[in-house]
Amino acid sequence: HTISVSAFLLNRSSDLYAGGVAALKKPKNLAICAMLAALSVIFARLIVPMPNAFTRFSIEAIPIVVAGLLFGPIAGGSVGFIADLVGCLFSGYGYNPLFCVPPILYGVLAGLLRFLLYRKTDLWRIILIYLPPVVFGSILYQSCTLAWVYNSKGTFSASLSYFLTTRSIQFAVTLVIDAVLTWLLFRSRLFERAGLWRSVKEDGPDENDAA
Repeated sequence: HTISVSAFLLNRSSDLYAGGVAALKKPKNLAICAMLAALSVIFARLIVPMPNAFTRFSIEAIPIVVAGLLFGPIAGGSVGFIADLVGCLFSGYGYNPLFCVPPILYGVLAGLLRFLLYRKTDLWRIILIYLPPVVFGSILYQSCTLAWVYNSKGTFSASLSYFLTTRSIQFAVTLVIDAVLTWLLFRSRLFERAGLWRSVKEDGPDENDAA
């Protein structure tokens, strides 16, 4: 049984890798991914209520997640990385690679979990797709990184407690907003009309078409 599971996971990983690489070879898909990365930068830098220097409410994750859902984990992760890199370069704060993990996670995990939407694109399934990168990336990982890099409260533990508290509230709000807006996008059938996503009555997005 262990060998069978390992073989299945290996084959699945190979299929995801091959499909993801193939997806990025199509000029149309590359153009869409570039547009999604640009939208993420715009959403992150322009539509941003910021209560303080470390708290930012934005919808920048939506284009990254959409890239992962439409084209797979490699495309999603690439869009997340590029959006974060370009956004930091234009922000004036400089680029720190430690902070690029969460946006990459949004794209990669959306690509890995997009099978949840093959049969039904309801709100709860979309929330499930957002939940892992929000919890493990934006809240846990990023709080630890911010506490280590900035140590704004004098000690690592105090800074970590502060960031965990504030970011938990922040991303509880943005999780709901991101999930609802993503659900509305799929509900509008915009991606189906563009030939990027199959109807929920079928088997999900066509790997060959997306690839």
